[in-house]
Amino acid sequence: MASGIAAAVGTATTTSKTGSGTSAQEIAGNFTQFLTLLTTQLKNQNPLDPMDTNQFTQQLVQFAGVEQQLKTNDRLESILTSSKAASTASATSYIGQTVEATGATADLKGGAATWTLTTDRAAPKATVTILDAKGNTVGTQSLSLTQGSQGYTWNGKNAAGISQPEGTYTLKIAAQDATGTQVSVKTGVSGKVDEVDLSGSEPVLVIGNNRVPLSSVTSVGFSTTSG
Repeated sequence: MASGIAAAVGTATTTSKTGSGTSAQEIAGNFTQFLTLLTTQLKNQNPLDPMDTNQFTQQLVQFAGVEQQLKTNDRLESILTSSKAASTASATSYIGQTVEATGATADLKGGAATWTLTTDRAAPKATVTILDAKGNTVGTQSLSLTQGSQGYTWNGKNAAGISQPEGTYTLKIAAQDATGTQVSVKTGVSGKVDEVDLSGSEPVLVIGNNRVPLSSVTSVGFSTTSG
């Protein structure tokens, strides 16, 4: 009989480690089995040679620990569910608003793709390279950057003056200060959020053809344009 009690406890412990959706039901069934076995053993014990109470006391404590672990897991699942719901609600509130985010990929639409370039010091020598979705260079331009943030707009044309198809394009920039020292330039994009993709582990804001992770958003404002 003792082996049956031990088996019930062992099964309960294994169940708690699997973390399945039916863990609570399984541990309840195992606990009932444990009590039934224990009651039967107590009824049928030899009065002249009573069973060792230390064993089933330890098993009761073990069951209590397993039950507490399951309750803790349930609380954590509840917290995660609430957190995900809050994140979803927060993400969907961005729809229709204009956001700014860190990133180098912008949407070419209506003959223009715009980026924000930010540097901590002036860079009189800078070269911008525009790449299409396949990584091909479709445009280059030399320019001078002042300290701080400034906008850069590409007209959507390659070196031959041929307009490129609408879609996403990536900007790369190399900049130097007056002494020839390389200057770090941060790139940013902006646009009105059309929809939110919640299929992945992190919400993604869809801006035209561009996709912006929610974690990269730096500022939000209501859109003042229609369409």
